[in-house]
Amino acid sequence: PPLEELEGLAETAGTKVVGTLIQRRESPDPATYLGSGKVDELHGLIEMTAADVVIFDNDLNPGQIRNLETALQVKVLDRTELILDIFAARAQTHEARLAVELAQLEYAMPRLKRMWTHLSRQKMGVKLREPGEKQLETDRRLLGERVKLLKDRLAKLERQRAVRRRARERSDVLTISLVGYTNAGKSTLFNALTKAGAYAADQLFATLDTTSRRLFLGDAGNIVISDTVGFIRDLPHSLVAAFHATLEETISADLLLHVVDSASEDREG
Repeated sequence: PPLEELEGLAETAGTKVVGTLIQRRESPDPATYLGSGKVDELHGLIEMTAADVVIFDNDLNPGQIRNLETALQVKVLDRTELILDIFAARAQTHEARLAVELAQLEYAMPRLKRMWTHLSRQKMGVKLREPGEKQLETDRRLLGERVKLLKDRLAKLERQRAVRRRARERSDVLTISLVGYTNAGKSTLFNALTKAGAYAADQLFATLDTTSRRLFLGDAGNIVISDTVGFIRDLPHSLVAAFHATLEETISADLLLHVVDSASEDREG
């Protein structure tokens, strides 16, 4: 079904799905993405189900979100914002939290007029706005400084990861990465093979970090096997960029082991 994945994401974020609506048209409406008639139909569905949020399986621009919220009188989320919220809730390690925050800020920057009301300047370690400086300009400057800081920190972590990767390459140890759709069972298989005790749950994006363990495989000797972040259709570009260092582990692996959920309807794809 077209919205099955989106429903799974919504449920992962703690939202109860009470209705769905699909529209097929040649091009999105510039003002509201949906056509005016479909917006009216959606408004009726909201009233009938008492829904308090609408989630689009597309990316919306700030104007479309503003217009839709005015017409529907409920909170409107697009696909990217929903996935960012899930990643923010799932991030456990320092590196994952940095990557998620970077993606969130890059998503927020063009949407400041709609969604950004204040920033904790003390936490960011930068001075208060200059006298006469507009609030929006201040927030843009603060965001830019924070984005640069996060990129620098992630770059440092990526360099450290590269050093460890080169050390493994010099030791001539076979490396295997478990890859596949989120919630396909990668972490469960990883734990079964390595007894690592990595977090595993029946939920989307339970794992955001690459976890590696040594494993002895008979004639093959010692190998390094890695559990990686799962994939999903149309993963936001900002998240792909932010998790670049984590994904590098997959790129450099000697072998990619594709894990597929045997219960999935798409297992033959």
